Amino acid sequence: QVQLVESGGGLVQAGGSLRLSCAASGSIFSISVNTMRWYRQAPGKQRELVAVITPSGGTTYADPVKGRFTISSDNAKNTVYLQMNSLEPEDTAVYYCNTARWDVQYWGQGTQVTVSS
Repeated sequence: QVQLVESGGGLVQAGGSLRLSCAASGSIFSISVNTMRWYRQAPGKQRELVAVITPSGGTTYADPVKGRFTISSDNAKNTVYLQMNSLEPEDTAVYYCNTARWDVQYWGQGTQVTVSS
């Protein structure tokens, strides 16, 4: 089993910043050997992939967040972060942390991010 717990969401004005955290735990689970992802889901929309970080530290981003969001990891803390800068109202969504192990998907409970204009 893998547990993912997100935190750091909140209400922020457009142009502001937030940093989300995803703390991972579980039986013999380490983010250092697993790809970690951030997704988001806005009201009435499908869940979409936002950012990915691989065990080697490679990162990819969805086009709408490129240049504004940064995904990173702290292996010692088994935690993944999403630094979000220059936030826009369109970034309003519930943000979820995700990983997979042995073909089983794991999700956190999500953290709400609301950006006011």
